[in-house]
Amino acid sequence: MAREMGVSPVTVRRDVETLAERGLVRRVHGGAVLPDTTSPPGEHPATRARELLRSSPMSFGMIVPDAGYYYPEVIKGAREAAAARGIRLVLGISQYDPSEEHAQAQQMLDHGIDGLLISPSGRPEDRSWIEELPIPAVLIERRQEDDGAALELAATDHAHGARLAVHHLAGLGRSRIALLLRADSPHATPIHHGYLAGMAAAGLEAPPDLCFIIPMPDSPGGSGDYERRTGLFLDAVEGCRIDAALVHNDRDAILLLQRLRARRITVPDEMAIVAYDDEVAALADIPLSAIAPPKHAVGAAAVDLLALRVTDPSRPPHRLSILPELRVRSSSGVSGAVAPDEPDEPEEPEEPEEPEE
Repeated sequence: MAREMGVSPVTVRRDVETLAERGLVRRVHGGAVLPDTTSPPGEHPATRARELLRSSPMSFGMIVPDAGYYYPEVIKGAREAAAARGIRLVLGISQYDPSEEHAQAQQMLDHGIDGLLISPSGRPEDRSWIEELPIPAVLIERRQEDDGAALELAATDHAHGARLAVHHLAGLGRSRIALLLRADSPHATPIHHGYLAGMAAAGLEAPPDLCFIIPMPDSPGGSGDYERRTGLFLDAVEGCRIDAALVHNDRDAILLLQRLRARRITVPDEMAIVAYDDEVAALADIPLSAIAPPKHAVGAAAVDLLALRVTDPSRPPHRLSILPELRVRSSSGVSGAVAPDEPDEPEEPEEPEEPEE
């Protein structure tokens, strides 16, 4: 219809929505039919519905910032869930550029997608255009501020992951637990909050000077600040002010491991480490314990949420949090924990005396 009328698919879609609201047409997946459309004689209505679905499959757009780190497993989960539902998935990579996200979303709309899955970059207040889309959208691995917006989302509970890491380290007898966190991470705020909550729950002090928020080393002027903040962290370890740390992300945790070795600080004896992301943590020469976000499950859940929204627009909005897991490896073993007193060796039982004749 768009080609015949010389208009964009978005225009046709909006007109169909208006006609459906007036009761002049009935929406189906990928199109619309007249309200009095009936199946041919002898044909079951369900058979006709299946034919409509096969001839006009739903298609979802998916825009993520990167396809090389963190998101491959999210994409895989979304792809498998879409295939199971007979939905075509169209992928776009924004490279953390908000303007590119907007442009790709518009291009996908012009091609007639039925819904959008997106991990937006930039500030939460810059996402208003997503709310104004003429199709449903679901955020992936992003939190929505309490600003009245009703966007649906599927995301990892990163605050829970940070609490889990602190609980693990405190359980090993570590009491001076620091946080080394990338300032540019979209997950920085919930991880920071979870760290503080975990320290409070363990009855441990979390002084501000043990929270090291570091910039990207390749940002303008970031290299010098990155080195300075990392150096302060290492000085605190050498000064015995830190005996464990939660480090976001894996790359920084591996770099930290190398710098600790250069200063002859042993892991995990003198310093225990839990990385966050578990992309490459297991590949370090001392395999790193890590918090593993449920990336595959997040991608699959996002598709399911969007499919339900498209088929039932009146459905209440859902915001789904999925819990990460802790994977314990060598970098946070029991070596540095306070060992309980060893029990005394049990005495050998005395031989019973032979009864007298």
